[in-house]
Amino acid sequence: MDENVIFDMTRQALWIAVRMSSPLLVTALVVGVVIGLFQALTSVQEMTLTFVPKIGLMLVVFWVSMSFMTTVLAGFFTDQIVALIAGS
Repeated sequence: MDENVIFDMTRQALWIAVRMSSPLLVTALVVGVVIGLFQALTSVQEMTLTFVPKIGLMLVVFWVSMSFMTTVLAGFFTDQIVALIAGS
């Protein structure tokens, strides 16, 4: 196995990780900004107000995007990793 193959696999694996985590990260960012704006406008400084809705929506987004994440990861595994192990 050549070092270029290892670097290419690492680059592809990192890109897969970014694609899989982006729905959760975008959700956390948007919910955090909306709740922060709400807290700034109403002067309500409750710690659970930021934590509970963010976790709840992230769980919903994770549940909805689970098939996307599974498809991406299984495709990467079968197309890249298994082919590399098989030697083709």
